[in-house]
Amino acid sequence: MPLASIPSPPEGVWYLGPIPLRAYAFCIVLGVIAAVWIGERRWRARGGEPGTITDLAVWAVPFGLVGGRLYHVITDWQLYFGADAPNRPIDVLYIWHGGLGIWGAIALGAVGVWIACRRRGISLSAVADVCAPGIAVAQAIGRWGNYFNQELFGGPTDLPWGLEIDPGRDGTVAGVSTYHPTFLYESLWNLILAGALVLLGRRFTLRHGRLFALYVAGYTLGRFWVEGLRVDPAHHVLGMRLNQWTALLLFAGALLYFWLTRDKTTEEIVVPHSGDLLSADPAHGADQADAHETAAADPSHDAGQADAQEIARDPSPPQADGDAGKSTGAEPGEAKDASPEAGPAAKAEAGPASAASDSEANSR
Repeated sequence: MPLASIPSPPEGVWYLGPIPLRAYAFCIVLGVIAAVWIGERRWRARGGEPGTITDLAVWAVPFGLVGGRLYHVITDWQLYFGADAPNRPIDVLYIWHGGLGIWGAIALGAVGVWIACRRRGISLSAVADVCAPGIAVAQAIGRWGNYFNQELFGGPTDLPWGLEIDPGRDGTVAGVSTYHPTFLYESLWNLILAGALVLLGRRFTLRHGRLFALYVAGYTLGRFWVEGLRVDPAHHVLGMRLNQWTALLLFAGALLYFWLTRDKTTEEIVVPHSGDLLSADPAHGADQADAHETAAADPSHDAGQADAQEIARDPSPPQADGDAGKSTGAEPGEAKDASPEAGPAAKAEAGPASAASDSEANSR
């Protein structure tokens, strides 16, 4: 009998009247809240719009739950199907009893985020880097659901932090009461990983999904060790548990991606680009014009030319304008000071020119 141990909770569900409150579900929800909160703060710090990560979580969470459950059922199908299965096939739907594979949750959750990013017009790689530390924290919190369910523990141990498990559960040994608390090992590892990711992100410029790749590599490294301690039923391939092989493949893939993207410098969209260019005058479109703009710009002639009706009103020859200017000593553009002898033609020409000048001044 060990000198010290960690007691397991006597139950993992409480009732509020007829409503069951399950610790496993509560841990998952609390982890999601923590991940979204951390992601929102990091997204705003990178220049993104507030509320973006919350909107993406609306897609990620349901996709992740389905993916996590699918991975668990596919890899542990013998628990639900077959003559000797300890669970009924309908129990596949009872996720509150435990059984969510993190690999499937991340994979299908990423599909949901990808859809949401395309709809919003932002880069998936930028979102992945921002959310990586928060995902690690969410996993650290979610693992405590296994503690309340007394599941996924390790082999027997006499260490002071050995976890007490009720006799008769899968993986227990007759006469042994304490086992490795693998939920605690993985929870602490994920918290350390989250802190390391934050520090690395501040120290180095890790973009284009490279920080997320480090999260995958770091998590799978710890998971490979923790998985080797567990004694719950699992498929074995070449002497190792299936999840250990999965961890090895993902670890190698994450490092390969990290290396291949080391020189990638293309732009990542954090704030969606506007689809339409703004008009120079926001009051109306480019094909519209105000009354004073129409008056200032007559495409039928230049500012110094007269209309036919203006010429009809002034029978004087065109040279009269110049002669009138010379006889009075007036400068060009000062027709309003011309003497009466200058004739109506000078006044007619001076009128449009002056109006055009005033209109141009107003349009500025």
